[in-house]
Amino acid sequence: MINKVEICGVNTSQLPLLSKKEKEELFIKIKEGDEEARNKFINGNLRLVLSVIQRFYGRGESADDLFQIGCVGLIKAMDNFDLSQNVQFSTYAVPMIIGEIRRYLRDNNSIRVSRSVRDLAYKSIQYKERYTKENGKEPTLEQIAKELNVEKEDIAFSLDAIQDPISLQEPIYNDGSESIYIMDQVKDSKNTDELWAENMTIAQAMTKLNDKEKMIINKRFFDGRTQMEVAEEIGISQAQVSRLEKSAINHIKRLYK
Repeated sequence: MINKVEICGVNTSQLPLLSKKEKEELFIKIKEGDEEARNKFINGNLRLVLSVIQRFYGRGESADDLFQIGCVGLIKAMDNFDLSQNVQFSTYAVPMIIGEIRRYLRDNNSIRVSRSVRDLAYKSIQYKERYTKENGKEPTLEQIAKELNVEKEDIAFSLDAIQDPISLQEPIYNDGSESIYIMDQVKDSKNTDELWAENMTIAQAMTKLNDKEKMIINKRFFDGRTQMEVAEEIGISQAQVSRLEKSAINHIKRLYK
């Protein structure tokens, strides 16, 4: 996608680049209803769309589709831009283009999310953006939930549901010679190779114990019983349980060595 020259019939190598003054002059004409100025302004900002869609490279989406969606975001930014705010158009437009592409990717995600969940998420995002703009800080989940009259758990669920899935093969660091992937950072403390090997070793050692030793080890360390409970269950004294337990552990230790 990055090296593609023609997108949607547009030769990207020949896209014009407008100066700040040209943009301002065209924008004044656009507000007066000049369609030619409008088309020239859009054409002069297509490089901006092109730079944004490159951020989404590698997701398997068509460059043409992303470019078209990016252009929709560009047009929305142009229609809503206020020249009196003394903000560069690109500063205002980039988040709108990104937002439009992200909405497209969410709506076309292979993981289907119900319409009601998506609608709640979008309402939450809209309120969040409005609140942040007015107050200079983001609202809490409780504030969003109160505004939309729903449970905060529903807000959290809906926002999580529309997040783009991340591949475990996605690189998160590269020093030029070796990459670290997300899967390298995911830890499973219950199913590590070391724990698996240790459990195998203990299982093999257990086969070498006599029946009474095996039963006591199982009840003590796998079922979590106390020595007194084990003694009552099998009808021997607590001192005998302690002696058999100690004998079994020593036996296992010898097998480990």
